[in-house]
Amino acid sequence: MSATTLRLLLLSNSRAMDGTYLTWAMDELKSFLGSEVRTALFIPYAAVPGNVAAYDGYAQRVRAAFSEMHCTLASLHDTAHPVQAVRAAAAIVVGGGNTFHLLYQLYSAQLLEVIAERVRSGIPYIGWSAGSVIACPTIATTNDMPIIEPPSLRALGLVRFQINAHYTDVHPPGHQGETRAERIAEFLTLQPSMTVVGLREGSLLHVTGTEVRLAGTGACVFRAGASALEWAANEPAPGGL
Repeated sequence: MSATTLRLLLLSNSRAMDGTYLTWAMDELKSFLGSEVRTALFIPYAAVPGNVAAYDGYAQRVRAAFSEMHCTLASLHDTAHPVQAVRAAAAIVVGGGNTFHLLYQLYSAQLLEVIAERVRSGIPYIGWSAGSVIACPTIATTNDMPIIEPPSLRALGLVRFQINAHYTDVHPPGHQGETRAERIAEFLTLQPSMTVVGLREGSLLHVTGTEVRLAGTGACVFRAGASALEWAANEPAPGGL
């Protein structure tokens, strides 16, 4: 499938600073879905502990937000036939949580290739946090603890770059652990061909075909052997994305 058909909206976070759900990105979400998309399939698999109660609660919260956009959400965990549900979806929405748990469940349900195929065919894809990270070639730049082991770190591969969601350069006084930038630098030492986009809270990437637009608070772009590059909203995307 041609990359020109891709339509992705990749958010760093779901909650706004005041705790409300997806409100900070509501205008972007409405514009992205447009008037033609009135149903979407939600994938709640990043929720831990991964039982029906966790998925039910998650789906209810996301449904409430999407109802504001006049979009009806069905949750994948409610269907007995996940592959068929993905193949029939008008849009796919993947929530945040634990990225390892999300990827493990997608492998277990044999959904990774099916989702990638559907999105490459042109249906809209919305993800936040873990749901954004799995759009990348791998989940190697997630912040999450590996609470469960998926068969591989390989993810959907819908974009060429890696995302580090909730990116921050805050380093509390006296804290002796690595900064986020140092951890990304370690990744690039062993994966020098990759580009990593550190998405700050309140920022998102809008991917249309091969074009990438940044909206919100901004991002930091990392490449091996180069200084980190600050990327502001609506500036042209740095080369390599």
